[in-house]
Amino acid sequence: MAKKSAVDKLLDTHQELVHSENMKVISHVQRADRSDDEWYINTIMLENIDTPFKYKRKKQYKSLTNQYVNITYYPDNETVAGFDIEIMKIVRLKTS
Repeated sequence: MAKKSAVDKLLDTHQELVHSENMKVISHVQRADRSDDEWYINTIMLENIDTPFKYKRKKQYKSLTNQYVNITYYPDNETVAGFDIEIMKIVRLKTS
């Protein structure tokens, strides 16, 4: 029997997670987290998907614009200016 990858283990443990591969990043924005100066909030937009994908990092990272990525994420909601919007919270991101 083949050994399970880290992604397969995550997906087995957390049923709400989704994994997508070779997704093209069309926009990547990094900004400091106002509530915690040690973290940067990263937001990426993927080709043909209208929902933003978000994750945090301790340090700034090179731009992912026009890169292809493999991501593991789950759907979530966020309130912005009194409106609920759908976002995707990334738990794992790797460039393809």
